Amino acid sequence: MPSARVDWEFLGPQDCADVKIGDVICADAGGLPAYRVLGLADGRAILRSLETAAERLAPLTAFHWKAV
Repeated sequence: MPSARVDWEFLGPQDCADVKIGDVICADAGGLPAYRVLGLADGRAILRSLETAAERLAPLTAFHWKAV
């Protein structure tokens, strides 16, 4: 059975406006931990961990990778 492969796109500070609800983002190039964006406001995101389903609020500038 083939495994799912995720390609990651670098997010520079100017790219934060490109993040949309439903996107998967992460801080590390390895893709973990990864979060689904649930909401956006004032340069911050409401996130849900793909591993634990825990929710948190964080600035978008803390994330440098987006799944494509």
